[in-house]
Amino acid sequence: MNQDAQVSIVLATYNERENILDTINSIFEHVKDPVEIIVVDDNSADETWKLVEDLNDPRVVLIRRVDTRGLASAFNRGIIESRGRIVGWMDADMCMPPSMLPAMIKELDEYDIVVGSRYAPGGLDDRTPLRVISSRLINGLATLVLGYGIKDYDSGFVVLRRRVFDKVSIIPTGYGAYFMEFLYTCRKKGLTVLEMPYVFRDRAKGISKSAPSILKFFKTGMQYVLRIFTARLRRID
Repeated sequence: MNQDAQVSIVLATYNERENILDTINSIFEHVKDPVEIIVVDDNSADETWKLVEDLNDPRVVLIRRVDTRGLASAFNRGIIESRGRIVGWMDADMCMPPSMLPAMIKELDEYDIVVGSRYAPGGLDDRTPLRVISSRLINGLATLVLGYGIKDYDSGFVVLRRRVFDKVSIIPTGYGAYFMEFLYTCRKKGLTVLEMPYVFRDRAKGISKSAPSILKFFKTGMQYVLRIFTARLRRID
């Protein structure tokens, strides 16, 4: 564990063998030391974890979970294990550009949380029409129900000051909807959020975990809708 890390970036992986090394190398290319990368792998069948292990880089921490699954819980575990004064997390499939991280980190001088946003002015969601339309509908509903003017409520691409966790923690269940609840609670507690636009590219390699089939795609969408209203109705102390 890197005790001197200024920045910790958490990656949650499952069968990302084709992308994980590119993601790690790109983060190191763009984020200045001292930095650590925490990879939380859910025992990938393609041995993503083995590629990370074989790096033998003291800046890379591998957490291999054998009996646990889930995106939100993986990010939560990585956050708990992180040591940086700045903490971020993002997808490991190269759809979110690590080149954005330095500019996002710089904005933490003024804001508590900085979110990479597909739907802020200047951003773009460059995926298939079905995925773009469904994502915009979900985010439009979240903006309407949860408020605060946030346009990309389920971004999942973020950096923040560690002190944010003194007020807000992740509810470690489910897929991407956890992020909507997290951002809403942050704003509800008075923390400042900046959305920085970026271009979200569809993955060039590997298979999407959120939409491997039409049935899973719509099931995930309904879970998002439910959690939007759950977040709005939940009492926040």
